[in-house]
Amino acid sequence: MAARSTRTLWKRLRRYLLIGTLLLVAGPFVLILPLNFVQPFTTTVMLRRTIQRIGEGKKPWYPRRDVVSRSEISPNLRRAVLASEDDRFYLHSGFDFEEIENALERARRGRRLRGASTITQQVAKNLFLWEGRSYVRKGLEAWLTVVLELCLPKERILDLYLNLAEWGDGVFGAEMAARTHFRKSAKNLTREEAARLAAVLPSPRKWSPKGSIASRRAAGILARMRYAVPKPEDLRQE
Repeated sequence: MAARSTRTLWKRLRRYLLIGTLLLVAGPFVLILPLNFVQPFTTTVMLRRTIQRIGEGKKPWYPRRDVVSRSEISPNLRRAVLASEDDRFYLHSGFDFEEIENALERARRGRRLRGASTITQQVAKNLFLWEGRSYVRKGLEAWLTVVLELCLPKERILDLYLNLAEWGDGVFGAEMAARTHFRKSAKNLTREEAARLAAVLPSPRKWSPKGSIASRRAAGILARMRYAVPKPEDLRQE
């Protein structure tokens, strides 16, 4: 009797493990494939900020975001964000191993270890995951990054990022960022304004696009913006 109960228990465990594995493998494809055609109506970051704003008594409770199409975002901002966050965006498949090696080398020289997350990784994290540095979260981020790169073209991944990135307290997306900080639409941003918005992405709730930190960072971003974004065809010509 005990042996039969044990076999039954193991069968159930195997079934649950199989179902869990299928959900883990196939679930992200079900969630991500539709993003070729639709913009996600919210993200885990926005939901966290909503809870925080309710707790702090801020209004509106839900962060502000105005989703716009690619043509309604200035090319200046697209270039500035790539220059600031992931200039090798078109050269990697979700993980920039060259930048990871550079970050590790800087750490070996005694400098502070700086993150080397790509834009695709940031989209995966912002859309689906919670804050933290656990191995489980990092593993999920890696798998979601792979699925994003498999399911979506690069330009679509960048579109998603620009429409969901946090650009201030309760401010999400390029359009709302441009209107909040510069009183204009995202398609009319100048090079300097775009560089200043890109400059605060590492810490958008602490830094102002018009502040001194943004001024220093924007200078370097503007210098990189003078050059075209590296693409695979550039390597083939070398």
